[in-house]
Amino acid sequence: MKKRTALALVTLVFNLSLVERLHAGGSFSTTGSLATYRDRHTATYLPNGKVLVVGGLSGPFLGWVALSSAELYDPAAATWTNTGSLAITREQHTATLLPNGKVLVTGGVYGNFNTGQLYYPPDSELYDPATGSWTYSGAMNVPRYNHTATLLPSGKVLVTGGYTTNGLTSTAELYDPLTGMWTLTASMSVPRYEHTATLLANNTVLVAGGATNFYGYAGTDLYDPSTETWTITGSLNFGRVNHTATLLPNGKVLVAAGSHASNGSPDASAEIYDPGTGLWTYTGSLTSARQNHTATLLLSGKVLVAGGWNGNEPVNAELFDPTSGTWTPSGSLVTGRYKHTATLLTNGSVLFAAGYDSSTYLASAEIYTSVPSWTPTGPLNVGRDYHSATLLTNGQVLVAGGYNGTNALSSAEIFNAASGKWTLTNSLTLARYGHTATLLTNGQVLVAGGYDGTNSLRTAELFNPASGTWTTNSMNAPHAWHTATLLNSGQVLVAGGVGSSGLTTNSAELYNPVTGIWITTGSLTAKRFGHTATLLTNGYVLVAGGTNVTSGLLSSTELFNPNSGTWSSTGSLINKHWNHTATLLTNGQVLITGGNYNYFPSPGPGYIATASAELYDPVLGTWKATNSMTAARVNHTATLLPNGQVLVTGGSAIYGFSNGGSELYDPIKGAWTQSLTMNVARSFHTATMLTDGSVLVAGGYNGSCLNSAELYGLPFNLSPTSLPGGAFSFSFTYLPGASLVVKSTSDLSLPLNTWTIMGGIMESSRGQFQFTDPQATNAVQRFYRVILY
Repeated sequence: MKKRTALALVTLVFNLSLVERLHAGGSFSTTGSLATYRDRHTATYLPNGKVLVVGGLSGPFLGWVALSSAELYDPAAATWTNTGSLAITREQHTATLLPNGKVLVTGGVYGNFNTGQLYYPPDSELYDPATGSWTYSGAMNVPRYNHTATLLPSGKVLVTGGYTTNGLTSTAELYDPLTGMWTLTASMSVPRYEHTATLLANNTVLVAGGATNFYGYAGTDLYDPSTETWTITGSLNFGRVNHTATLLPNGKVLVAAGSHASNGSPDASAEIYDPGTGLWTYTGSLTSARQNHTATLLLSGKVLVAGGWNGNEPVNAELFDPTSGTWTPSGSLVTGRYKHTATLLTNGSVLFAAGYDSSTYLASAEIYTSVPSWTPTGPLNVGRDYHSATLLTNGQVLVAGGYNGTNALSSAEIFNAASGKWTLTNSLTLARYGHTATLLTNGQVLVAGGYDGTNSLRTAELFNPASGTWTTNSMNAPHAWHTATLLNSGQVLVAGGVGSSGLTTNSAELYNPVTGIWITTGSLTAKRFGHTATLLTNGYVLVAGGTNVTSGLLSSTELFNPNSGTWSSTGSLINKHWNHTATLLTNGQVLITGGNYNYFPSPGPGYIATASAELYDPVLGTWKATNSMTAARVNHTATLLPNGQVLVTGGSAIYGFSNGGSELYDPIKGAWTQSLTMNVARSFHTATMLTDGSVLVAGGYNGSCLNSAELYGLPFNLSPTSLPGGAFSFSFTYLPGASLVVKSTSDLSLPLNTWTIMGGIMESSRGQFQFTDPQATNAVQRFYRVILY
């Protein structure tokens, strides 16, 4: 990871390369709409996490007017609010975030667009996020619009070219935030507008393309701030205007699409500038020609191109991979748009705002979210469903028991995340499925109960990862399809299930790992199996739903008090759920998803699933409905991700038909969005969060018992910050309690074992990590690697 003041160059890599697991896929979803229709506006990401949208053009129903209004987007609330207005209406201006957190707006055009009486204000204005107000900040020496503004490492702003009262200009000038003064600097080699300007890693500014007399220009210039001079560098292979230019993590520049003339046909070609040679080379072409689009460097190092115009508005988005030099599809915009803005947010998503769609100005906005991939891993040695999967303290995963379509299984195997392979370990003493597996505080795994194909089991077994061996003990009563919950005391609560003679039971008992003894505790208020049990933040256990022979499907829920060993009823579910999931969210609430809502004995269809979801509030002891999943599911999985969202995978809508889809629940919005489909449709599988934040899905059923497994990779949400004096800081969300260390080097060719250990990473709050390098300087390259240990 190159440490520079250009934050887009920073990339973090875990030992299992979280960033490299990012998938080319992505999805778009609508977010709150702006108060005003606009295009040709600016959007600036502020240090407080909000996005400032300023000015632009609106019409035709408003009379083709330039705007002075400004709005703020709050990603946390997904809402827009008005803020202070500009003193002068303007569109085709620039907006630059200064080191002091204020935003400098320069130039633009305003006037009567119907009559052609246009004015070019030389004035600049400063926005202060602290007060939400604008102040005058001096006039440029040359009024201009369709120019560029580039923040230099010195903190000054370089403005180049554009269109002015006398036509095109080649002039350039510098703004000094300390004095608020504008001074002319050397001029470019040719007049141009609608060009691009990119700050390179060597602190020079690359100006590329643009229009000269309305035709795309191929020439490129380099500005050196240290000498305030321009030099001509290699020419583009294709003269272009209305294109985009993106600085890549490797220091090269990607120029994409555009047109050969201001009003000409769009192009699909792309080319790369190499500062080392000063030459441009073609790279893979986009799948769609476009101009007036946006290009955004994602945290993965890939470039997202979306929107634009090619006679229509292409809704398809595409990603450029600098490693392979190729373009791949990446979802579709909800609304086709061009002359819009695209802003990268700290969580790695991209905000698309306003624009034009050939018939009207837009006020709509939408969010692009990177969709993690499903990557096949090595197959299990034995195909199985109804098994258990447990993350061990060494980061490996133990899969035990299950059913192979004919018999209960005693085999067990270990998944090695580093190699992606499975190896058999010693087998359980008794074959079983429908059992539970609980990681104890001492690192051993307690497998309890289950069904052997004939009877429910009393036998429990302990797996020792150090020796790979099993030892047995016995519960007081048999349990299958029950629940097992690790309490804050370190004891394990086993509750309900199918007991002796195939009858549903309400018995409960506690396992003490210190003594190795099981003791009976208070019985559930209702007999149930296929229920869920969730440890709440207050230490109580919430048991919800399930079924029994007498009452059928249950809506009742109850709480276990570990202090008294007693159960008490709490609010009832809105819907009856059986074989559902229950997930403790970061806000302390519990999310119930899917499950059976109706059961038909043989020879009927077996069961029908539901898509309903509901939330339990531990404070009020009540349930409320939330938005339903995109698909009905039973015998699926639900996994809490490090970003607070819940990943639901697979399951069945009706008996015998497995689902390969996955979806994400956002607790903040209360909304579900579809994610990528798994490589194999499955139900009765397991999903295990690994230490690197990815999710391992293993086994299951799809007409037969499966031995396939796959990994769901997570986007890595990084927020880098340059601090005064050249210090550097980054923060991110990860698994709570993770132990992480940072290494750094100035030479990427050196092996990792020679990198310098910078120290551990502080967990500033639950799941929120931050690291600061006080010795980093703007003159030194630094590459960082975050390692899990």
